[in-house]
Amino acid sequence: MTAVRPRIVVAPDKFKGSLTAVAAARAIARGLERSCPDAELVLLPVADGGDGTVDAAVAAGYQRREVVVQGPTGEPVTAAIAVRETSAVIEMAEASGLRRLPGGRPAPMTASTFGTGQLLRAALDAGARHVVLAVGGSASTDGGAGMAQALGARLLGSTGQDVSPGGAGLADLASIDISALDRRLADTEVVVASDVDNPLVGARGAAAVYGPQKGASEQDVAVLDAALSHYAAVVARDLGLDVAQTPGAGAAGGTGAGALAFLDARLTSGIELVLDVIGFAAALAGADLVITGEGSLDEQSLAGKAPVGVARAAAAAGVPVIALVGRLEVTPEQLREVGITGAHALLEIEPDPAVAQGNADALLANLAEQVGAGLHRALPEDRIGSGATRSTAVPATTGP
Repeated sequence: MTAVRPRIVVAPDKFKGSLTAVAAARAIARGLERSCPDAELVLLPVADGGDGTVDAAVAAGYQRREVVVQGPTGEPVTAAIAVRETSAVIEMAEASGLRRLPGGRPAPMTASTFGTGQLLRAALDAGARHVVLAVGGSASTDGGAGMAQALGARLLGSTGQDVSPGGAGLADLASIDISALDRRLADTEVVVASDVDNPLVGARGAAAVYGPQKGASEQDVAVLDAALSHYAAVVARDLGLDVAQTPGAGAAGGTGAGALAFLDARLTSGIELVLDVIGFAAALAGADLVITGEGSLDEQSLAGKAPVGVARAAAAAGVPVIALVGRLEVTPEQLREVGITGAHALLEIEPDPAVAQGNADALLANLAEQVGAGLHRALPEDRIGSGATRSTAVPATTGP
């Protein structure tokens, strides 16, 4: 019988504070190459619709393009988008994220999504007519108003001036004029990658739930929520769309609401969208195993973070899944319920969390080597070929 190489799909998310998803995929591949040298490795790093989404798209074959845009407080930043033919992937955190705040100083009242709108415009300039907008990690609570302004919308105060940047400025909003909104948007499908169902306003709204994470005090939250409520009322009056209580409208400081109102966007699961972008379903064809992972696999992960999304998709295709993680805080029964066959943690081989985090690259490779050795022993002889390991995806030019 002709020998066939075992096919392993390597699809981890980032190990926060240690490794990007791309670096994690490469570390896992390095370990597998040592113990299972006959395997065909398909490297598809993933993201859950937040940080790392552009990198995941680039690793899957999209072209990385850089553009200078406004950061959340107006300073210029160099941000990246991913483009392939008429599709583009935009990561809000690249332009309007917490990591773009100068000196890390929060600006809960004035941070704007203007730069995100500039990224959208750059995607349109590149010919994109299908845009994925990943909205995790934002620094703003402006309801996507800045994004709309960057695309040509006018948000005007009572004397006809543009309202001030940020959520607090929306308290002065008197009218919205979309006559100059970029006309290309009418022929563009925008899909927002988000896993939250929070409304724009109220006790579960953008300001109340996420404002404190962006530096908002209790008083700031009250001001922002009132401003967003007023914004929603003007949107309803001038654009005919009620976004105040729409599930998901509160995503990323209300950017979900802005995307619905100005981009006619569709909101959908972050990891499911990313898996579609990177061609995960096609990669599963003929696969013997999927290896996924992230920094901490815990109760929050089970709600639908990247490794669980990977596992569910693989399980639906009948492919077993192993998770390699930094820290494992769920039971084997919980893992099986979401389609994960087994899991191993870096802390199994290095019990000191600080040391494990500092040496995550080498430890992850070692853990993957152990998994590869077990796979090599478990597979029938006719699944083991005799050539060198072949890895696909993650071009050599893509850095971690």
